[in-house]
Amino acid sequence: MKNITIETTKELKILQSFEDNQFIELDKGDFDELSASLKDAASNTIKKLSKKKSISIRLLEDDIDRLKAIAMNEGMPYQTYISHVLHKVTTGRIHP
Repeated sequence: MKNITIETTKELKILQSFEDNQFIELDKGDFDELSASLKDAASNTIKKLSKKKSISIRLLEDDIDRLKAIAMNEGMPYQTYISHVLHKVTTGRIHP
């Protein structure tokens, strides 16, 4: 075996699985079918994630001013910042 530098535990597990013959070689037809399926799934995911819908919301003027200040410090427009924060809440990356 060549001298390989392992960067992560995940890479070490993959290498160990390979050495233990846990991977199988796919026939070209099976590979092409799997590849097409994965490309289709990726394309559908991109389409779904890029769909946006406008909403109207009433906020306190002071809250908007604070959001604008925070967004400016983050280097983005305040509406983009609001969308960014709401996305984090809805995906569970921050909790309300």
